Amino acid sequence: MTKPHHQGHRQRIRDRFLLEGLDGFADHQVLEMLLFYCIPRKNTNELAHQMLQEYGSLSLLFDASPEEIHRRCGVSMNTAILISAIPQLSKRYQRSRWGDKPLINSSSKAGNYAKDLFTGKKYESFFLISLDAQNNVNHASLVHEGTINEAPVYPRLLVETALRHQASSVILAHNHPGGSLHPSRADLDVTEKIRSAMQSIHIKVVDHIIVAGDHYYSFAENGDL
Repeated sequence: MTKPHHQGHRQRIRDRFLLEGLDGFADHQVLEMLLFYCIPRKNTNELAHQMLQEYGSLSLLFDASPEEIHRRCGVSMNTAILISAIPQLSKRYQRSRWGDKPLINSSSKAGNYAKDLFTGKKYESFFLISLDAQNNVNHASLVHEGTINEAPVYPRLLVETALRHQASSVILAHNHPGGSLHPSRADLDVTEKIRSAMQSIHIKVVDHIIVAGDHYYSFAENGDL
């Protein structure tokens, strides 16, 4: 008996990946190959097209919850979980490349480190990055999720976090999912409140990074501190 056509197609896709990686793949081909590993006996090309049409892009699909993917695309929960795990796997990979105590001694390093912290974050979040005396990261703490102007407790909470992680200095970082890269009036105001609170315990705020997509804005680079 001859093999089903899709089996030969799968092998051609795998061989192409082994030869050239994913750079030359269309989005539907990337998704199609991913689906190979949770849907063993079905042509996944048509399903990949349908899923992308439902969401409009790979990023929007990957950012959806497993329950939503299962409901909207009619795939199994195993398939939906694998797809929604991609951003979190990417974040884990990116953070592991930095090592346990990366040296953050420039705004560009701070910006790139912050971008990796926000991989897969769908909502506005706020991190405090505690540095030791040599500018190595002691800890990156997720201290809040929600808009920055909803948190009058920020200065007290961040002071406690910085002390807990023995910070000599700190970097603030938050994201603007789908929004402007530039700081709002609330961003500037809360940064000044945090800076003053940290100054009272002799911890310097060396930068505040805003992340929007693949870009970042540094308060230190732009004279906002």
